[in-house]
Amino acid sequence: MTQTNAKTKPKHRVLVVEDDSSISLGLRINLTSEGYDVRIADDGERGLELARSERPDLVILDIMLPKMNGLEVLDTLRKEGFTMPIIVLSARTGEMDKVTGLELGAEDYVAKPFSLAELLARVKAALRRSAQPSRASAVTFGDVLVDVDARTVRRAGAEVEMTATEFDVLVFLLSQRGRVLSRDAIFSHVWGPNHHGTPRTIDNFMQQLRAKLEIDPTAPKHFQTVRGVGYRFDG
Repeated sequence: MTQTNAKTKPKHRVLVVEDDSSISLGLRINLTSEGYDVRIADDGERGLELARSERPDLVILDIMLPKMNGLEVLDTLRKEGFTMPIIVLSARTGEMDKVTGLELGAEDYVAKPFSLAELLARVKAALRRSAQPSRASAVTFGDVLVDVDARTVRRAGAEVEMTATEFDVLVFLLSQRGRVLSRDAIFSHVWGPNHHGTPRTIDNFMQQLRAKLEIDPTAPKHFQTVRGVGYRFDG
């Protein structure tokens, strides 16, 4: 018998949150046949629980769910700092529904009834995008150089002293370049979902980052406030 020495490629884990058993069963069968490790939840609360504990590579998320709707699940995951691709499924095809899903951080929006082949193609595309090489260890913006691995920051060649938490907040903002992050999302990612704080905590850290890294902290170029939402890093 011929044996192969090729390493088995790890399976991508996909979480399907769908209360229609015929749809979830069909997705399980087809995703499994494509080589994915599939988890199923039939209500929003269970879906959120599995997303937190299983940390899937991708989530397929229905909107009309019992106990907790899909948009609430999506919003909660993003606020807690989870960045896996999330593909929303919905029979609600209105433009505002789609816009809401995308604004909350959905990777894609697929209307029901959907083509299974098209959905599988979108799953592959989303996973391919998320599997792109990670950001370089050295990140630059303006006259600032951030070495993520060495946990050092230099500005115009001079080292900038930063606390461990300041650095963690900075790296999270850099990793989400261009994305609007709520204060809750920053807080949950850096401190953890079970740590309690106030929005003012994040505001204070943003002030410190601006003071240390912006040319003019009163007119920041990189650490932008998005009124009523949170912050965005541009660089």
